Amino acid sequence: MALRIRLSRYGRRHHPIYRIVVADAKAPRDGKVVDVIATYDPVNKKLIEVKEDKLRDWLSKGAELTDRAKSILKNAKIL
Repeated sequence: MALRIRLSRYGRRHHPIYRIVVADAKAPRDGKVVDVIATYDPVNKKLIEVKEDKLRDWLSKGAELTDRAKSILKNAKIL
């Protein structure tokens, strides 16, 4: 089972909120997730509730970051 760290969309219409989650690579975007790592608000361009210890733990276990999740975490100076 290949795990990916990616975005999952929540929030209401015209005001999306994304969760950065660990999920199976074959699962749908808003499907079953293994763990929630952070919350991202693109309207205000800021990360909310970043769990850095969980992020580092999943990266050490071999989970791969998607390009979008990597750029968001780099802009927040977490990676």
